[in-house]
Amino acid sequence: MTAQESNRVVGIDVGGTFTDVFMVDDRSGEFTVAKVPSTRGDEELGFLAGVRAAVDSFDEIGAVIHGTTVGTNALLERKGATTGIITTAGFADVLEMRRRDRPNTWGLWGDFIPIVERDMRLEVAERTGADGTIVQEVDQAAVTAQAQVLLAAGAEACCIAFINSYANDENERLALDAVRLVWPNDHVTSAALLLPEVREFERTSTGAINAYLQPVVGGYIERLEVALADGGFGGRFFIVQSNGGVMTSTAARALPVRTALSGPAAGVIAGAHLAAAAGFSNVITCDMGGTSFDVAVIANGEVVSGAQTSVDYGLVIRTPMIEISTIGAGGGSLAWVDAGGILRIGPESAGSVPGPACYGRGNGRPTVTDAHLVLGRLNGERPIGGLDQLDTRAARDAVRREVAEPLGLSIEEAAEAILRIATSRMAGALRLVSIERGHDPGEFIAMPFGGAGALHSCGLLADVGLSAALVPRYPGVTSALGCTVADARHDVVQTLNLAVADLADQAAVAALTERLGRNEAAVRSFLDDSGMVLDDVSVSVVLDMSYVGQTHTVSVPVGNLDTLSQANLLGAFEKKYEDTYGRVLESIAVRVLSARTTVVGTRPKIDPAALAPHPDATVPPAGERNVFFDGEWRPTAIWPRLELPSGWLCEGPAILEQPDATIVIEPGFIAEVDALGNVVITNASGS
Repeated sequence: MTAQESNRVVGIDVGGTFTDVFMVDDRSGEFTVAKVPSTRGDEELGFLAGVRAAVDSFDEIGAVIHGTTVGTNALLERKGATTGIITTAGFADVLEMRRRDRPNTWGLWGDFIPIVERDMRLEVAERTGADGTIVQEVDQAAVTAQAQVLLAAGAEACCIAFINSYANDENERLALDAVRLVWPNDHVTSAALLLPEVREFERTSTGAINAYLQPVVGGYIERLEVALADGGFGGRFFIVQSNGGVMTSTAARALPVRTALSGPAAGVIAGAHLAAAAGFSNVITCDMGGTSFDVAVIANGEVVSGAQTSVDYGLVIRTPMIEISTIGAGGGSLAWVDAGGILRIGPESAGSVPGPACYGRGNGRPTVTDAHLVLGRLNGERPIGGLDQLDTRAARDAVRREVAEPLGLSIEEAAEAILRIATSRMAGALRLVSIERGHDPGEFIAMPFGGAGALHSCGLLADVGLSAALVPRYPGVTSALGCTVADARHDVVQTLNLAVADLADQAAVAALTERLGRNEAAVRSFLDDSGMVLDDVSVSVVLDMSYVGQTHTVSVPVGNLDTLSQANLLGAFEKKYEDTYGRVLESIAVRVLSARTTVVGTRPKIDPAALAPHPDATVPPAGERNVFFDGEWRPTAIWPRLELPSGWLCEGPAILEQPDATIVIEPGFIAEVDALGNVVITNASGS
């Protein structure tokens, strides 16, 4: 069977500590899961090891879909390429001025350093008016000269960002042609072509970040393509985007800025798919790996998304993406006591190399994983991810030396304190995306996944007041599963800046309809060229609208373009505005700022029922070991999670073990296996 004939799809998510794999046969529904250690800095090693763990030969695979954190890590660690910017004279400081915000509230100055140094931001004489009029045509010879200056200074990538280029990109296109004549690679970004949208800082920031990531992400993807081809892979290679959709690896090399939250986004997509099948529409996904804790909201069955995000302070990316809140609280997060005698957790992580103290690879500082091992919650003889036996003595020594002795606690008390602080930090992230955004946690369930998420399910329920926790069948590889179920997606945004009053003229309505139609054709062609197998294709148009004088907009969906008119557009805006703010504003003009066109190609998906326990499964025998809960060692039942039948019920304390994760059921909580094999955890008191 050739790769083109194969129905095997491999989803692979490379995290900071582990690489997760989920392979499914689209035709038969059969699947395989695997988890292997990642190699920080050489992520392709973990990627290839993960693929080999799922198949004997690469030519057995029809498609590989990859969720990656390479771009995220490059931004957070400032390890992108040396980048230059060519911009309009007088606008070289846009990245530093930002929105006049500050990293710290107090002090005489900030400490923000842009990803592009000041001497690598060069200017040329050119000008486009806000109405799109070319006031001064750009001199291509001057652009070429500035590009050569950047190359001489060591630039590997270049971003062109001109003032008002969203209204007319002619000057920027001329500059792009001039730079490409002398630039030795393809790492040249036009901010206007990438984001033809008003907001000078956001457009420049997004363009600069794209250029900054192109050599890093592009080089990484290219190495994977070569390695896969050398192994006999002849199928299609796709990358998960921050919006939860997938795109070709070729598109990802050109648009790496759209992969900034690739890995976490895949987990959210899986969460939405699995929760819907289980009958839950309000979910907070809790992805806890070895390095970070990522939280997102699914409200009324819809993943909450936003138009932009900040990966770190000042690093603003304006492109549609899932709203994900991330903190440095993973299984590998280091526990430490500060100068004031306060116990802290993270954000520094031991990662997979050297890893927690119990890995025995030279790290003597305790982590969250070490605390779980000390308290008996983890089985040191059968760790996840194919690791060797864990060293409990090394974990105890690290907790004693770094936490217990400085705080005057026993080793067990110190380990329990580490877990309480870690859970408290995670609960704060859940409150940020729920209570602070108007959601009642009591109406939501938590979906903990990742290698460490299910260890903290009960603590999160108690701290935040969620109604239940739903632990997926394979929590340790949920993000990899999300790669296989993510739909194809492409977004185009364009600033219109139209007054709704002007649409009384039918010719103006026809012109708007024609512009939106061009956008629709553009997004459809992007999917047509991808070569993906799709069950269905749909296109949606959303207009960002506001009253004149307002900064913030509301998103107004547009139905059939053929019926677009001033009256129905104004009516749709007023309804959306009233739903959002409780009232409409009389006698104030309304404007259309931007149009967002999205195409979604529905891909084949695994039926969650295929993950369910065998219908003839019976309750297996339980083991037992002492586990430390609430200040004392307690005999605790140890269950093989994947052998438990649907309908199985247990009251804590109990521990459910499986190759990719461990689930802790604390005293006072009840666990039940549902029809799909998920473990549903509730508070025994009902509160």
